[in-house]
Amino acid sequence: METPTSAPQPMTTQFQFQIEQIADGLVEKGYSVIDHFLSSHEVNSILQTDEFKNAKLQFKKAGIGNQQDKQINEGIRGDYIKWIDPQTAPLSVALYLKRLGELLQYLNKSLFLSLKDAEVHMTIYPIGTFYKRHLDQFKADDHRKLSVICYLNIDWAESDGGQLRMHLPEGPTDVLPVSGRLVCFRSDQIEHEVLVATRERLSLTGWIVDKKF
Repeated sequence: METPTSAPQPMTTQFQFQIEQIADGLVEKGYSVIDHFLSSHEVNSILQTDEFKNAKLQFKKAGIGNQQDKQINEGIRGDYIKWIDPQTAPLSVALYLKRLGELLQYLNKSLFLSLKDAEVHMTIYPIGTFYKRHLDQFKADDHRKLSVICYLNIDWAESDGGQLRMHLPEGPTDVLPVSGRLVCFRSDQIEHEVLVATRERLSLTGWIVDKKF
């Protein structure tokens, strides 16, 4: 994963604590929800990029299935996406990618995994759209190991909807897509869906995988 060209910065105590929480959650429950993974300033910087400011012009309708068997079905999902190229990503987005890379390295070390890279896209759900219940890992391609979503929705309220609903053994758990919140879960185990929202719903959505791109 490419990172900004500036000199590497030491990991802050807060970020160290956050990635430890993510590792603990994955081991104990198969998922973790972390608030303030991105600060309000960092979220605003991402929202000010040309990509998000012109999302309706630049993003493309998302399909279902992998690249070999992709199809558009608005009855299943209604989001629009733009894949992120790490080498040309705006600095505000590159900072997020850098943190994902550090998370990847920590999980490899602490959980003895063999994660290699991340694939991430910018995502917008227009008002009234959704994504029906599904699993992120494809039957014919098991390289997606962890699903990672960071939300960019400022002043999001319960009444705005758009919850991520994870279907767990103990029953469904809803996560509100509030600004700066990160959700990380097992791509091969946790079925989930995106509920209808009454506002445009924005995020950085991706997967940590066991292969290089």
